[in-house]
Amino acid sequence: MTPRDLARVALVVFAFVVVQQTLVLDLRVGGVHPDIMILLPIVAGVVGGPSRGATMGFGAGLVADLFLPTPFGLSALVGSLIGFAVGGAALALDRSAWWLPPVAALGGSALYEMAYAMLGSVLGQPQMLHVDLLRIVVLVSVVNAVLALPALRLVSWALPEASTEGMPTSAVASGVLR
Repeated sequence: MTPRDLARVALVVFAFVVVQQTLVLDLRVGGVHPDIMILLPIVAGVVGGPSRGATMGFGAGLVADLFLPTPFGLSALVGSLIGFAVGGAALALDRSAWWLPPVAALGGSALYEMAYAMLGSVLGQPQMLHVDLLRIVVLVSVVNAVLALPALRLVSWALPEASTEGMPTSAVASGVLR
């Protein structure tokens, strides 16, 4: 990655943090607010594959952890896992399909929230499983599915062209990595 690419990624992460902390935290439905930071590793996985999804999940998760009262690194760990999983699943699908980002955001956000609560409970935060987890999963997943396409455009702008090294020849030949 060049310094210009890093600056673009940092700008997108910064924009997401600002929107999350200033606007999204005030949008509450039934006492639950959306979490758009989860979108970063999900759409990075769709755009750039497992390694870029995991890297974005780690970086965005560390930044998000600065604002959370949970164990530091928990968002980074779960974000890395979800970014990697979504990126791996996206490799097996047609990444140019219009429906892939919203479906990936819906499923990835649900998995993220459940894994976050379970790992948080294991790491000494048992109250994370006692909150209304179903309401959190539904709200975050639906909002992120709606915002997936705009987020995909921003992350596609920020991430440089993916390397074709290690990719299946059929994916490279079909132009999936454009």
